[in-house]
Amino acid sequence: MMTPQTAEALALSALGWIAASDDLIGVFMGATGSSLDTMRAQAADPAFLGSVLDFLLMDDSWVVAFCDSNDLDYRQPMIARQLLPGGEIPNWT
Repeated sequence: MMTPQTAEALALSALGWIAASDDLIGVFMGATGSSLDTMRAQAADPAFLGSVLDFLLMDDSWVVAFCDSNDLDYRQPMIARQLLPGGEIPNWT
């Protein structure tokens, strides 16, 4: 079972994976308005880590590549996202 702490660890891993990709890091910084300094400063902030997973979850091919490179089930980033601030699934009933 995933906890908020393991969700943060997964998001940090995703941030590292994004940062290691020459193609994705520029897209991430453009989409979030982050600089490398901002990313380093906010890496411990659960809300920022939620935005990292939001970004990753925008493209199925990114999710597949990240999960394949980390030997994770493809559902894990979404599960982790739900445990970080802003990731609650709305209940419409």
